[in-house]
Amino acid sequence: MRKLLFPVLLILALVVTACGGGNGKSSASETITYESETGPVEVPANPQRVINLSGFTGNLLHLGVPVIGAEVWSRTAPQFAEQLKDVEEVSEESLEKIIELEPDLIVALSTVKNLDKIREIAPTVTYTWGALDIFNMHIEVGKAVNKEKEAREWVDGFKKRLDEAGAKIKEKIGEDATVTVIEVYDKAIYVFGDNWARGTEILYQELELGMPEKVKENALEAGYYALSPEVLPDFVGDYLIISKYSNADMSFQDTETYKNIPAVKNGRVLEMTGEGASFSDPYTLEMQLDLFEDFFLNSP
Repeated sequence: MRKLLFPVLLILALVVTACGGGNGKSSASETITYESETGPVEVPANPQRVINLSGFTGNLLHLGVPVIGAEVWSRTAPQFAEQLKDVEEVSEESLEKIIELEPDLIVALSTVKNLDKIREIAPTVTYTWGALDIFNMHIEVGKAVNKEKEAREWVDGFKKRLDEAGAKIKEKIGEDATVTVIEVYDKAIYVFGDNWARGTEILYQELELGMPEKVKENALEAGYYALSPEVLPDFVGDYLIISKYSNADMSFQDTETYKNIPAVKNGRVLEMTGEGASFSDPYTLEMQLDLFEDFFLNSP
């Protein structure tokens, strides 16, 4: 009887383990098939050790997915500082470190280097920059980590908030008001179109605020355009939003050319931190909408 009992108990134990211990949750070994842009990828149904090599850290964190490694841009973004304080910094070049971390899923842009080698380490999902809007991007990440429902719920809620904010802002500043978004990085100044983060998707696509003609001509199609301080007045609309990095050269603000821009003279300039502004995840978008609402509703 004892000889028969042990195999039976062993089989029962294996069945319980395969079913997630009977608690209704996916076991670590369960997988799903995610239909990625490059074809089907078998990924964990409940990933627990995710490495992000591109701009999707905020999406993963917002969905409650454990991130064990992230690239430098995420590591230095203030909105993720607390959640990433104990997370390893990795890159597409640090293959040995990635292996040491033993990820069960890797998320990256399709343009990262060493992609073939990275795919050998763990299931890897990639996305092409700009192929999806900010909402479908979050939903796709949600699908990849088996949390599509949660992703869609956030999208629906945020869209409702955007509609309400847009109505209030347009009532305050007028239907024809124009907004310019620039970024100052080191000694360079860039102006942005409607799909290059820094809040541009919110301002132009969702709130449907106006874009100055010069910006349309030079930055709308390409996404961004480098300019000199001397021509900046030609690109600035009724309101100016400046994304600036901590090491940015802001000396152009001391010139008469800048000081005489109407938006500057009228006190309609918002400066926001450049570090972290290049993301389009829920945390970043919510933070930027807070800034924009306060700025437009309280500007002269």
